Amino acid sequence: MKKIICLGNALTDELILLESDQLLNLLGLPKGGMQIIDSGQYLTAKKFIGKCRKKLVPGGSASNTCRGIACAGGDASFVGMVGNDDIGELFESEIRASGATPLLLHSDTPSGTALTLISPDSERTFATFLGAALELSAQHLTEELFEGYDILHIEGYMLQNHDLVSKALAIAAANSMSVSMDLASYNIVEENLDFLKHIVKENVDILFANEEEAKAFTGKSPHEALDEIARLCQIAIVKVGKQGSFVKSGDQIWEIGISEHKTVDSTGAGDFYAAGFLYGFAAGYDIETAANIGKLLSGNIVSVVGVKLPEKQWAKIHKDIANRNF
Repeated sequence: MKKIICLGNALTDELILLESDQLLNLLGLPKGGMQIIDSGQYLTAKKFIGKCRKKLVPGGSASNTCRGIACAGGDASFVGMVGNDDIGELFESEIRASGATPLLLHSDTPSGTALTLISPDSERTFATFLGAALELSAQHLTEELFEGYDILHIEGYMLQNHDLVSKALAIAAANSMSVSMDLASYNIVEENLDFLKHIVKENVDILFANEEEAKAFTGKSPHEALDEIARLCQIAIVKVGKQGSFVKSGDQIWEIGISEHKTVDSTGAGDFYAAGFLYGFAAGYDIETAANIGKLLSGNIVSVVGVKLPEKQWAKIHKDIANRNF
């Protein structure tokens, strides 16, 4: 089994049941959207939601993927930065509980938190305070940190820090590691397009993208985008919602369907697809099987609220993988 190290924003999701949309108006948040908030807005939100019903759950794209790999039975670690606070402690404990290894740095800045503001009509508005996660920099990455790992997985949100990503890729290249990247957000792709195209061509072996991200990256439809991405890296994966996903390596294409699970909450679907694929890839499965394991994990995670599956569900997943029941 190859060892995987994941690099991303250390975020904890805080699900808050609002009694009205007053907080959205107070913070100037577009209902149903996703926005980065500063420390002032975060403190305002925390005061406002003091009496609201809320729940803390682990989050962050690469963190979700890391925990998914470990729960599937893989060897995974997560690199990120948290604050010296209760949320940072919770984040670290959740990484450990999954069987993954936390390689966390610490800051006096509060830990990153993604506020999920749930309106009375069930509409979700996301307000992300990056906090300590934003302080992770190139200088924190060392050869020793990456020693012994075979695969580096980077979440697309990190693309905004070119120096950090470049340093991670340089260390990975020096250690002959495979590199996986999940594009994560179409607007991040658009804002960093030239840098992204360069590193995908030069450094990335496996690229995950959904339909919107693939279009932002190539300007093309899913099938055409798949072809273009596959010319740049070893394995190209384009996820197309209810149609499943398309995977291409060299001249070979696989069309992967969806797992038959009722969708309750789509949060983390892409992160867990990447987890399943990378687990399969690290375990030595062929590309089609790895993609089907991705389908399996993605289908399971959308059947629950949040990004944490009960042990009983993981036990069934392990049996399904062993029996190739995808």
